Amino acid sequence: MSHSGKNNNTTTTATNITELGFHNLSFCDDALSCEANKPDFRELDLGSPVSPLRTRPSGLTATSTTTTTTTSSSSSSSGSVSGQTRLNPVNKRHDSIPNSHSGELSGSSETSPTAPTRKPGHARSDSGSVSVSGHPLIYSGQSSHQSSVSSPPPNVLPTGNICPSGKILKTGIGLTSNRSSRTDTLGSGMGHYGHGSIMRGGSNHIVGGGSATSVKSGGSLAVGPENANVNRNRGGICGGDAEELKRMGNELYRKGCFGEALSMYDKAISLAPRNAAFRSNRAAALTGLGRIGEAVKECEEAVRLDPNYWRAHQRLGSLLVRLGQVENARRHLCLSGQQADPTEVHRLQVVEKHLSKCTDARKVGDWKSALREGDAAIAAGADFSPQLSMCRVEALLKLHQLEDAESSLSNIPKIEPSTVSSSQTRFFGMLSEAYTFFVRAQIEMALGRFENAVTAAEKAGQIDPRNVEVAVLLNNVKLVARARARGNDLFKSERFTEACQAYGEGLRFDPSNSVLYCNRAACWFKLGQWERSVEDSNQALLIQPNYTKALLRRAASNSKLEKWADAVRDFEVLRRELPDDNEIAESLFHAQVSLKKSRGEEVYNMKFGGEVEEVSSLEQFRAAVSLPGVSVVHFKSASNLHCKQISPYVETLCGRYPSINFLKVDIDESPGVAHAENVRIVPTFKIYKNGSRMKEIVCPSRDMLEHSVRHYSF
Repeated sequence: MSHSGKNNNTTTTATNITELGFHNLSFCDDALSCEANKPDFRELDLGSPVSPLRTRPSGLTATSTTTTTTTSSSSSSSGSVSGQTRLNPVNKRHDSIPNSHSGELSGSSETSPTAPTRKPGHARSDSGSVSVSGHPLIYSGQSSHQSSVSSPPPNVLPTGNICPSGKILKTGIGLTSNRSSRTDTLGSGMGHYGHGSIMRGGSNHIVGGGSATSVKSGGSLAVGPENANVNRNRGGICGGDAEELKRMGNELYRKGCFGEALSMYDKAISLAPRNAAFRSNRAAALTGLGRIGEAVKECEEAVRLDPNYWRAHQRLGSLLVRLGQVENARRHLCLSGQQADPTEVHRLQVVEKHLSKCTDARKVGDWKSALREGDAAIAAGADFSPQLSMCRVEALLKLHQLEDAESSLSNIPKIEPSTVSSSQTRFFGMLSEAYTFFVRAQIEMALGRFENAVTAAEKAGQIDPRNVEVAVLLNNVKLVARARARGNDLFKSERFTEACQAYGEGLRFDPSNSVLYCNRAACWFKLGQWERSVEDSNQALLIQPNYTKALLRRAASNSKLEKWADAVRDFEVLRRELPDDNEIAESLFHAQVSLKKSRGEEVYNMKFGGEVEEVSSLEQFRAAVSLPGVSVVHFKSASNLHCKQISPYVETLCGRYPSINFLKVDIDESPGVAHAENVRIVPTFKIYKNGSRMKEIVCPSRDMLEHSVRHYSF
């Protein structure tokens, strides 16, 4: 083809590099920091910035090395472009294919912020461009009378300029041009169009990471808008739109906006679902949100897409350390041929050391050491391990700290969804998920929820049916649940002796079950064997110190044994825990009266459920405080705010401590009593015992007042 500098069409067909859309090719190569939990990027080797367009059956690919190529076209072919198009960068391919890479596009306007200018009039290549490593590239702009595009602005540099290899000439920088809103189509040499012909229209094309598909006949490649769908064949480079979304996600991540960053990565993945870097970055955002299980799955997917992606392996290894999966973590942190992060390796080694000691302690039943080493492993880095948290629950349970074990159970990290690596990991000889249900079955049984215990043990058996420890627990849980149910039925039938035997059978399989001890104590009480009832109640309270039913059984048994001091002590604890229980309040009252009588004290006019007595004269006051026992006098004023606030509480204490005589004196209505007792500030409380003043409290808090009343109630 002849290209004459005098041909007017030369100007018409001069390629506007800016209008080709190379300035819109965007690659987000901005790396985040090298910290373990930050998003990363893949460095893009784009090869030659511009390569000839040829059709190829396998689709659009990109060469990784600079090769000698030749462009041939008929007189109807044209490389001129008009209007704005956006080209998605394409994936590198190392496939063993012929040397004809027709239809390839490769380039980045970001690699060359400026381009060397060239004076008009330079000669242009007749047949195409030749690119050899170390030699300049020539951009070909061939003229054609059949060109279907408009002429570029007159001040735009002509094509054919020479620039260094690997750089892209940006022309028309700072200039404006008419941009078409329609999508341009590159001809593939089929139908009525030659290689590189630009055709208007056609937006329903999918540009892939190494392939292109066109819905137009003739196999032409459509360069879609920014929202063009991207379909990747392999990991690595994706469309420009997806890269821009990743860049936006990285910026949001740096600002700590993990939710917004996750949204950007999700959109990028929807355009390039096989991009391993996007998956890894999404894992970083999920980690920032505390969604560790999902982050692990994303890292596993990134590694599956690109097994050699070292960054994804490192991130996955770090997450697995947090889950306590040291063996799996080591496989990813210590890759062959890669330098492992010494900080992560050290953390792995510390967690592994404590985990090993915890395992050894658990084997021999040294639960204090198991608790200590498990907590140390969590503090060292395995802070999101459900199994180590469950080990803590188990150790507390074995140490008879049931309340602490129950509260720890509510703080177990939730790993959803369960990953493949997690489900196959073993803790203390059993599969990780099986161990979780194994401990839960024990805690449910200790709390008396026997049906839940059986369900949890059965799940553990289904997950790890060959584990001996799981099989033994499942058998024991079923036997204990059966014994307890049988004992309850016998108790309801008033067959108390047989019920005692049934509960004892359950204790043979679970000797640390506080519920069975308490139930058997109730049987002993019904049989009149109060000493044995106290013994079983003590065993239950040793395992579960705040077990209300066991405390009530012991208080009632001590009352039957006339151990009034012990009975009063237990009833007072129950009264504080159950302040609205009138039965307990009355039992406490009778125990207190009996205690006073047992000590030889005189008891007069004592009745349960007394009210605060109002005193209006000095004679009435002196007679009231002279009675045997303890009297509490409340000096108050109807106009005083503090008195209004504490007066209802005095009524509450009167019901709570029925053995004490409560009095109230209004200093405004009975100034003589206030003057005799030298009361100048209200509220004032005075405590008398057998006519003698024991204590005076001015403006006390509720806790201080009750503490003093309780102290003198004996």
